[in-house]
Amino acid sequence: MKQEEAGEGDEGQRIPWLLGLGAACGLLMAAYGILEPPSGGQHAVPADAVAVVNGEVLRRDTYERLLAGFESDSRNPIDDEVRLHILDRMIEEELLVQRALALGLASVDRRVRADLTSSLIESVVSGAEERDPEREELRAFYTEQEAFFTRPGRYRVDQILFRIPYEDDGQNALERARAARAELLAGTPFEEVAERLGDEEISPLPNTLLPAMKLREYIGPTALGAVMELETGETSLPVRSGVGVHLLRLTESLPSISPPFDEIEDQVRREYIRRTGDRALRSYLERLRAESDVSTALPQSG
Repeated sequence: MKQEEAGEGDEGQRIPWLLGLGAACGLLMAAYGILEPPSGGQHAVPADAVAVVNGEVLRRDTYERLLAGFESDSRNPIDDEVRLHILDRMIEEELLVQRALALGLASVDRRVRADLTSSLIESVVSGAEERDPEREELRAFYTEQEAFFTRPGRYRVDQILFRIPYEDDGQNALERARAARAELLAGTPFEEVAERLGDEEISPLPNTLLPAMKLREYIGPTALGAVMELETGETSLPVRSGVGVHLLRLTESLPSISPPFDEIEDQVRREYIRRTGDRALRSYLERLRAESDVSTALPQSG
């Protein structure tokens, strides 16, 4: 008796899982037009179909694509047994999808909802991204968005850090930084001063050119602001931040540049197409919302 109950429990757990899996796969396929709603309620198999399942048409072109995929993955020739096997799998999948929808899994199962949403978004975006823009469109887009395609300036910076102990007023660190700067101005090599007077850095600055935003991750916004005011070769005044006092020397810098259109045309095309997809999705969502009855408990923005 207990074994039977255990078996029933396993079966009860397996069925929802299978339904969820079938629903997710079927909904993904439906978003690509694989499954087609019936017309006129006819259950006879149309000429362009291979089966009708509870009124839902399974299209022949989909069946042929599945056969071609199977043939490319298999060394064995396609025979009647394989053809029937693939058709049976399509029918069974459709049955699972229909059952899942009848059980409301599309409304309550987060995984199914996520798959369905992702498939529809991909369908909307890919449709909008199919058209290849003309070169003049890309040139106009590049001109309008020149700031986006501008390569930011880069900076190579040396640093000496003087840490401020917890609950310390920082005066000692500030005095050490001033003394170190005086030695630097007197001609003492930077590395020597850093080793003798500075503190160890947890994340030392790499000896390479860095964009401003990457440099900020290492030294913080206040110290970055000081770097921006330096000329190449100059050493900053002591700069205090949340971690200590910094001495910063700008050793090399490259200005921001706007590459010529011809040099980055492929990049411009990719960004143009990406934004086209984004606009199409936003327009689609706004149209859906306008055509729907939506009520919320919170005030709407705008």
